Amino acid sequence: MADHTGGSGRSSEPGGPARELLPTATPAETRAAVRDLLRPHRGLAAAGFAVMVGATAVGLATQPLLGRIVDLVAERHPAGALTLPVALLGIVAVAQGVTTALGLSLVSRLGETVLARLRERFVDRALRLPLERVEKAGSGDLTARVTADVSQVAEAVRTALPELARSLLSIVLTLVALAVLDWRFLVAALLAVPVQAHTARWYVRNAVPLYARQRVAAGAQQQQLLDTIGGAATVRAFRLEAEHIDRVTLRSWSAVELTMRGVRLVLRFYSRLHVAEYTGLAAVLIAGFVLVRDGFASIGTATAAALYFHGLFGPINSALVLIDDAQSAGASLARLVGVTAAPAEGHGPGRATDHLDEHGQEDTGARSAGDAAVTVSGLGHAYEPDRPVLHDVDLVLRTGERVALVGASGAGKTTLAKLVAGVHRPATGSVRLAVASDDGRPVALVTQEVHVFAGPLADDLRLARPDATDDDLREALARVNALDWAEALPDGIRTVVGEGGRRLTPTQVQRIALARLILADPPVAVLDEATAEAGSTGARALESAAGRAIEGRTALVVAHRLTQAATADRVVVMDAGRIVEIGAHDELRAAGGRYAALWEAWSDTRARHLPGPSRPANHDPQHTTNPQST
Repeated sequence: MADHTGGSGRSSEPGGPARELLPTATPAETRAAVRDLLRPHRGLAAAGFAVMVGATAVGLATQPLLGRIVDLVAERHPAGALTLPVALLGIVAVAQGVTTALGLSLVSRLGETVLARLRERFVDRALRLPLERVEKAGSGDLTARVTADVSQVAEAVRTALPELARSLLSIVLTLVALAVLDWRFLVAALLAVPVQAHTARWYVRNAVPLYARQRVAAGAQQQQLLDTIGGAATVRAFRLEAEHIDRVTLRSWSAVELTMRGVRLVLRFYSRLHVAEYTGLAAVLIAGFVLVRDGFASIGTATAAALYFHGLFGPINSALVLIDDAQSAGASLARLVGVTAAPAEGHGPGRATDHLDEHGQEDTGARSAGDAAVTVSGLGHAYEPDRPVLHDVDLVLRTGERVALVGASGAGKTTLAKLVAGVHRPATGSVRLAVASDDGRPVALVTQEVHVFAGPLADDLRLARPDATDDDLREALARVNALDWAEALPDGIRTVVGEGGRRLTPTQVQRIALARLILADPPVAVLDEATAEAGSTGARALESAAGRAIEGRTALVVAHRLTQAATADRVVVMDAGRIVEIGAHDELRAAGGRYAALWEAWSDTRARHLPGPSRPANHDPQHTTNPQST
């Protein structure tokens, strides 16, 4: 269970494995992050504060004016004497309304600006989190933060922050006004403070950990829902509906139980506030009675004092009630800051800081002499402690060379590819790049899992190069044989695709990914089974498109089909996280080692899938069109 004082924490809900949750910031870290977010907007903050002070000060003229009217009536002045104070009341009301609206708009603008920046930081850091770190936490934790926690903070910024600012100013300035009337009124009003302070401390002490636990429970609930819905087909196939319903119910009731504890806490909080109100108002009325009796104050002054204290009910209760929203929003904010302020554990693909060793330090030997574009030295990696998936890997990719990675499933091919692409940071060793690009993205990764964003196809392509013209987009599509079907869409490249738009086939989606690669134009390309989604009839065409996309680049290709290895400059054979063979296709076949065995087994499998009468006697499996996955 995550601790509200910070740290990553572990989810310990029953019915599932413990997860290492993403970090939660400490209170000090959260305050530092807020100060950092506010620093560029100090002028806006000062203007909003000044206008709110003015609006509150103007509004405090209402009580003395009402007191003056009471005195005029008590002293039996003519009705005409009431004209001026009544007119002034109207002016005060209008002035207070205008300045309050302006002040609240400035405070709201400040809050929305800071919130937008916080969102940007969160998304930026979340996209750069190491995949293994997200997997350990579970997608539910990250999803809950980016949805429920962001919404909680946004709601607080839009409603609680302006109201809290106005309430606090009203409290402070009203207490000053009471002192101006007579210091004894202030003393009487302050008798309510010990009760309110004790109530606030009691509430915060109980609410902070409770709301932190609520957020963790919400994340666990969301994780279970994602697991159940995402695996719905498997759940139905194995008749596990009842078990998964029980798991969802268990986590839901855990969240409900914590919510009900929060409701009971709030009810007790309100009851204690009523005691404070009664104490303070009784003290002010008694003080007014004594002062009027002894001639130290007029009835109007005592009335103004009572109205001042009565006017404090609203802002004090609002401020204390907003502690509820503030604590909930604070717990959510700490979870967001925990991600944005976490030390960088990895670097995203294609960044300029790809010359890193296992300590995250820039490798001074990255731009080494010779024609080596990528140098992998002593590389080791593990997703879990004591379970390494790569062992002391050494590999050099020469400039312009196309290298294929082959091996059985679990050999470490994808891990090595992602380390070269910069998706993961190596546990040991280093990946050094001797290339650079104009936009600081020397490496691009294309996998078989490609996302098409909802919107025009042209915008989807421009993700790789925002300044690309329509001609640039068509040229990239043409190079991967995608221009014909793209132009055949109802609105051409401006056709809306993705969710809610035109559905694309897996092969079309892969061609879009390859077109993005061409537009990004990195010197190094990593293809991780980028043609695996194509069916047997489209495999050769998609492999041809992939070949054109990586022309002129240094390329590392995780080969889904051995035809890709056969056309590569060199083949790297991996087994159990180690490189066991390196060489050209023909050279490795002739050597009779691991690659030759893979090729022979793959060729025999392909041959058996060809119709007997149509298979030529001198059949070469390299030129068939019914590939099998390695």
